[in-house]
Amino acid sequence: MSQTPRKPARSRPAGRRRKPVRKPAPRPDTPRLIAFNKPFRVLTQFTDGNDRATLADYIDVPGVYPAGRLDRDSEGLLLLTNDGRLQARIADPKHKLAKTYWVQVDGEASNDQLEALRAGPTLKDGPTRPAEVAMIAEPALWRRDPPVRYRKNVPTTWLEITIHEGRNRQVRRMTAAVGLPTLRLVRIRIGGWSLDGLESGQWRELAPTLT
Repeated sequence: MSQTPRKPARSRPAGRRRKPVRKPAPRPDTPRLIAFNKPFRVLTQFTDGNDRATLADYIDVPGVYPAGRLDRDSEGLLLLTNDGRLQARIADPKHKLAKTYWVQVDGEASNDQLEALRAGPTLKDGPTRPAEVAMIAEPALWRRDPPVRYRKNVPTTWLEITIHEGRNRQVRRMTAAVGLPTLRLVRIRIGGWSLDGLESGQWRELAPTLT
């Protein structure tokens, strides 16, 4: 029985390559934005090699990262998102997003000290921008653990301070520069987002848009 001869395989011209198969681009994750009331002595990160408390002890949401930082010894509003552009808009100082803090300082603040804070004291890394500063009554806050050490004969003052930049430990350095060391610092607002009754250690979802 005769077999039909096979056609010789076509040789591919030298220098010619097959076009790569284009795979559809992966669909981006649904944008998410989370408001978290960070407790005292919690790191603004999800891992730590020294067994300290981190965001992972409170937030079980994959793929979100802090938009900016809040010192371990500070409390209050921290925003987290999985959207890189939104994260940059919130965290990058060039956008001058307002951040408001309630600050308990050591001593009785004078008008001169308040005016110095409003004008923007000069720190080691240069002068700060003018800030909005007001003396306020002691706010109704959650109990801090451990609490601020009480000293009967040393008065303290509560201030509301709004800044439009984000240097490292800026508010603490500003109050220290005018002779009012910070005892407790709570961030209550970033741009149009606020704590709105969140208890310490609690979080909630927000609309993932810049307010």
